[in-house]
Amino acid sequence: MKNNLMQMLEERKDEIIQIRRHLHENPELSFKEEKTSKYIEEFYKGKDVQVDTKVGGGYGIIVTIKGGKPGKTIGLRADFDALPIEEETDLPFKSKNPGVMHACAHDGHTAYLLVLADCLIQLKAEIPGTIKIVHQPAEEVPPGGAIGMIESGLLDDLDNIFGIHLLPLGPAGKVGYNSGYVFPGRAYFKLKVQGVGGHGSSPHLANDAIVAGAHFVTAVQTVVSRRLNPFEVGVVTIGSFDGKGTFNVIKDSIEIEGDVRGMTEETRAKIEKEISRIAKGIGEEFGVTCELTYTPDYPPLYNDPELTELVASSLKKANDKDIVDVQEFPPMSPSEDFAHYAKKFPACFFYICCTPKGVEKPYFNHHPKFDIDEDALLVAAKAVGTVVCGYYNLE
Repeated sequence: MKNNLMQMLEERKDEIIQIRRHLHENPELSFKEEKTSKYIEEFYKGKDVQVDTKVGGGYGIIVTIKGGKPGKTIGLRADFDALPIEEETDLPFKSKNPGVMHACAHDGHTAYLLVLADCLIQLKAEIPGTIKIVHQPAEEVPPGGAIGMIESGLLDDLDNIFGIHLLPLGPAGKVGYNSGYVFPGRAYFKLKVQGVGGHGSSPHLANDAIVAGAHFVTAVQTVVSRRLNPFEVGVVTIGSFDGKGTFNVIKDSIEIEGDVRGMTEETRAKIEKEISRIAKGIGEEFGVTCELTYTPDYPPLYNDPELTELVASSLKKANDKDIVDVQEFPPMSPSEDFAHYAKKFPACFFYICCTPKGVEKPYFNHHPKFDIDEDALLVAAKAVGTVVCGYYNLE
């Protein structure tokens, strides 16, 4: 079956590319992917397969491929939302939607998985188990689309789930993997500092919210440097300080927004505790009111070691002209809502390199000039297909 699957995918490489280009031209933002979802649904029309739409109360789609023999059930997941970015590439198929761009390769994820799924449908009589194709919306915006897909109950019977991400970390043909905690969890916080406004000439009659907020910004820099074990991974970023006013007026209130990353749940909890403690202390020290909103969203992404070993072994034994280099990658700093699946099911999330040919310093995901080597799309399809065959011992 594996040889048949690889040949089928090779013959449909151009189709994968065309699907990616269509999706790239027509991006839609998270939780608003109505036309993209309809496009995916139409792709499966007339195929001998079960298709569930509007999964999770949104635009999610789950396609269930029942194999010809009983066995384990696995999920293959791809996301399909875009970002609020004005595209700055010169691609002939650049975004037609102003201010919206597939700058994170979700168009490529969906394109490879559609064609791979269709090939697996045609070969399903040989599959000893069930494969669920998870077309997920809204990966980019918390709380993320994964939660709705899981809460639908349609994935309750999964034994394992796999996902990939296209990343410009090497040429097409290179595949990366890692075991254990690979992506950090994430949280958002907002602090509103309420003081007393007044005239710039009379600070003794006011209570300056900017000064209190500035001390908070400085104090939270100590959370990672002085409260975490040096071997823990954590990040606290202040991304917004809204204190704009008039030069001679003491501000009565300001708002600060920040981003938190932690590689384990324990680290995330520790950072949250410390930020809350600092906010309370600032209130006491400056006599202001500090209102803190703290929202954990994506958990840390944990790759099951045994499943990751199966992925790595299958890929290293692929003996395929398109999968030319398989390497262990270090943990990375972005967050991913695939982590929600990995909390519920033993999972593996791995990486398909896609640096455009002839480019030494590629633009990374989320950049307005981000692009991929489209040869990586076939690599993605083959890599995930190889893992499926390895999982079911279909050599």
